[in-house]
Amino acid sequence: MATYRLYLVDDDRFLLDMYAVKFKAAGHEVTAFQSGEEALVALREKPAPDAMLLDIVMPGMDGFEILQAIRTEQLAPTTKVIVLSNQGQESDLEKAKTLGVAGYIIKASAIPSEVYSETMKIIEAAA
Repeated sequence: MATYRLYLVDDDRFLLDMYAVKFKAAGHEVTAFQSGEEALVALREKPAPDAMLLDIVMPGMDGFEILQAIRTEQLAPTTKVIVLSNQGQESDLEKAKTLGVAGYIIKASAIPSEVYSETMKIIEAAA
C-alpha cells in the first residue's frame, strides 16, 4: 500500500490528534497545524504534501482565506485539498469548488474511519 504525506489544518487540537492517529496508524506521514498561517509557512518551505485536510472555521485565517492564498501563490499545485468542516451550507460548498478543492467532508456526519477512507479515495483517484 502506498504511503502519503498529509497536512491536517484545524484549530481543534482534539480533532487534529484523533485524525492524526488514524492516518499514522495506517502508515502515513502526518503534520498537524492549529492555524492556517502555520500551514502556509510549511507549504512555502517544504515539499507539498499529497493531501491537506482543511477546516473552514478557524481564528485568524479561515479555510477559504488559506485556500485563496494557496491558489494565488500557486503553492502545492499537486496537493489534493479536502475541506473537513462543520459548515455544510450550499454557499460554502460552491465557494470550495470554485477554489478547486478535491473533496468536502462534513465533520459532524463522518467518523474518523470515514474521513480516512474518503481521503484515501480522493488521493488515489487522482494518482
